[in-house]
Amino acid sequence: MKSVINLAGRLTASALLTSVALQCHAVELSGQINAEHRQFASHGLQGQDKGQSSIVFQPELYWQWGESSDFTFTPFYRLDSLDEERSHGDIREALYLTYWDDYELRAGIGKVFWGVTESAHLVDVVNQTDAIESVDGEDKLGQPMVHFTSIKEWGTVDAMILPYFRERTFAGVDGRLRPTVPVSNDAVYESSREEKHIDYAVRYSQMFGDWDLGFSYFQGTNRDPYYQIHGNELKPYYAQAKQVGIDIQGIVGDWLWKIESIYRDSFDNHTGVVGGFEYTIVGAFDMVWDIGLIAEYLYDSRGNNAQSVGQNDLFAGTRLALNDEDSTEILFGISQDLDNSDVYSAKLEASSRLTNHLSWTVNGWLFENDTPDDLLYFARKDDFIEFSLQYYF
Repeated sequence: MKSVINLAGRLTASALLTSVALQCHAVELSGQINAEHRQFASHGLQGQDKGQSSIVFQPELYWQWGESSDFTFTPFYRLDSLDEERSHGDIREALYLTYWDDYELRAGIGKVFWGVTESAHLVDVVNQTDAIESVDGEDKLGQPMVHFTSIKEWGTVDAMILPYFRERTFAGVDGRLRPTVPVSNDAVYESSREEKHIDYAVRYSQMFGDWDLGFSYFQGTNRDPYYQIHGNELKPYYAQAKQVGIDIQGIVGDWLWKIESIYRDSFDNHTGVVGGFEYTIVGAFDMVWDIGLIAEYLYDSRGNNAQSVGQNDLFAGTRLALNDEDSTEILFGISQDLDNSDVYSAKLEASSRLTNHLSWTVNGWLFENDTPDDLLYFARKDDFIEFSLQYYF
């Protein structure tokens, strides 16, 4: 009798799973676990430690049902040994997607990337920067949104309603790469609705031969905070902003030309431009390697009053792709301030696979700065190299 009950139980469970599979079509769990360590060349200006280790857990649940709908859930958590603020969690994505004909509708928490250049992404204004994750601002917080997309022969239109604002993350008192005066968690807003202000974003994009063209408009709470001194701390001030942007990328032979430009009407109106090229040497040194030579110029009309890097800078770098079975790539670049010869930074990014489930990355940053009124003067003791081992499941 017991074996019959067990058999009935297995058949019932199998039937239930089959029913769920028929309705959902697919339920997939994947993700990654990272073990990371940053080693700084010296103690911080406030005496912070030279070593910083952390563990990152980022699973992803993908659930598809029907023929035209799915849901993706991607939580994120980092546990850091040095900085309590860097030990943090976030929902990178909790997004429902449905599509029909030439239209797509997304609702929930998502990530949207706009931009084409290497050294900065001026037009990328939808998601807030997760500044304690990386130096270059590539990591973003999940953004609550309703996102409608229309895909036509005459172009693609993305329209978004963004009902909730995410404040930028900053290193804590014991953390590294922070201003001499800590940044407060008590932000100030121009809008009386504060983080509940409803923002809007729209972008038109189209391909013309070998050229990609994008026009964008954003209206709402500025993702880039201004900073105000209150006593012995800095308070982020989030002003309202209207921003018009354009991004262009075109392929001409072995040349890839790129430009991003914005005009932002905010606390201080300004124009920003970053543009340049990447020239690829295919099969360099009579091998399968590809070498990309990158050069970009960054401009901000606010000059030295800009509260962001790249007001009159030149970025030059090289990208090496070995085109091996492990997808090994190396990027090295230097940003030089053209107003102050003693202000520059250098970065290194390298990555490769070890197995189908394991990979490694090495990131390094060097900051040279002897100009006290420069925005990044506080980082002059923050040179570091970071090792990361990633396990994918």
